[in-house]
Amino acid sequence: MSTEKEIGVLAKELKANLKQFPNFPSEGILFEDFLPIFAKPELFQKLVDAFKLHVGDAKVDYVVGLESRGFLFGPTLALALNAGFVPIRKPGKLPGPTFQVEFQKEYGSDKFEIQQDTLPAGSKILVVDDILATGGSAFAAGELVKKSGAEVVEYLFVMELDFLKGRDKLGAPVFTLLSGQDEKFKD
Repeated sequence: MSTEKEIGVLAKELKANLKQFPNFPSEGILFEDFLPIFAKPELFQKLVDAFKLHVGDAKVDYVVGLESRGFLFGPTLALALNAGFVPIRKPGKLPGPTFQVEFQKEYGSDKFEIQQDTLPAGSKILVVDDILATGGSAFAAGELVKKSGAEVVEYLFVMELDFLKGRDKLGAPVFTLLSGQDEKFKD
């Protein structure tokens, strides 16, 4: 079986285990909850396996996970790839000197930080998070990686809200494991 086909089989099984919540967190949104995957060890393993298959033999030094859902599978993926894991957090949560970037969200702005001494210059980075929406937080993560002197090899997401076109903001390849929503939910 080809790698793409194998990833497709895993993705289909994972997608079947998502729970949907109409009108959450607000009217007109169909929230797809991927947390049930983590309740079953065999599904969690398949999530990591699918990402590992996608990455293949690419050189990866670190997996960078975004607060907070990137922390759910980022460290496990890093172990599977024999890479380090580095968190990107909201301000005030990391000790020592940090780099900080402000980014725009759908309603307002936010900030992310990374410790200054965690990513060696020239290291190859995968940025992981649960959902790619507007691309603001992922773009900020990429900027923090650049400030560290490292290079984003690829952005990996479990799901994507295609209609928001967040991938257009990112300056590196993007891989989404589970097919995204094309438009907002309508009752």
